[in-house]
Amino acid sequence: MAQLVERAQAEISKQAEGNRFLDLLENGAAPAERLRRLAGELYRLVGSDRRSFALLASRFAEPPAGDLFLAMAEGEAQALRLLLDFAAAMGLGEPELRAYEPRPLAQAYPAYLTQTALFGASSAVALALLANVTESGATYARVADALRSRYGFSENAVGHFRFFAETPQSLLDAAEATVAAGLALGENPDDAVRTARMVSAYEAAFWATMAEGLDEA
Repeated sequence: MAQLVERAQAEISKQAEGNRFLDLLENGAAPAERLRRLAGELYRLVGSDRRSFALLASRFAEPPAGDLFLAMAEGEAQALRLLLDFAAAMGLGEPELRAYEPRPLAQAYPAYLTQTALFGASSAVALALLANVTESGATYARVADALRSRYGFSENAVGHFRFFAETPQSLLDAAEATVAAGLALGENPDDAVRTARMVSAYEAAFWATMAEGLDEA
C-alpha cells in the first residue's frame, strides 16, 4: 500500500507547478471580485463532488468502500454549509451563488470526478485521496491563513478552507482499506495511479483558473 501511494506521489511530483493564485492571495493581491469568483466556483464544485461521492457509495455499497464514500459525501455537505459563511462575508447568498456562471476549466476537476464516479474503480478515488491529501490540505490551510491575515476574514468565514485543510485519520484509514480491497478484487493499480495524477492536475487547473487575468504578485 505504502509503495503504491509513493508511486502515485512520484507521478504527481513530476507535474507539480507553483500555485500562482495562492501566491497572489498571500500577497494580498487578489481583488475582492476574485474572492467572490472563488466562492461561486467552489459552490458548483463542492455540490458536484457531493453527488459524485454519493454515486460512488451507491456503486460500491459494501464496506470499506461504501463507508468511505458515504463519509466523503457527508463531508462535502458540511463543506458546502461552511462555504455559505465565506460567501456571506462578501455579501453573497445562495441565490447569487446559484446564479454564478462558472469558468469551464475551473470545473474540469468535478467533471473528471463525476466521470470516475460513473466508470472508475473504487480504489481509484481512494488512492487519489491518499496521494493528494498532504498537498491539498496544505493549500487549503494557506488559503485560510491568507484570508485571515491579508483580507480580515473571521475564523468562522474561513471554516470551509479549514475543513479541507485537515483530513481525519479515520477517513485515511478507510481509504487505505478501500484501495486494498479493490486491488484484491482485481482492480488495476495503474488505473488508480493515473486517477491520482489526474486529480492533482485538475486541482491545479482550478487554482490556475482563479489567477487568470491577474497581475503577478
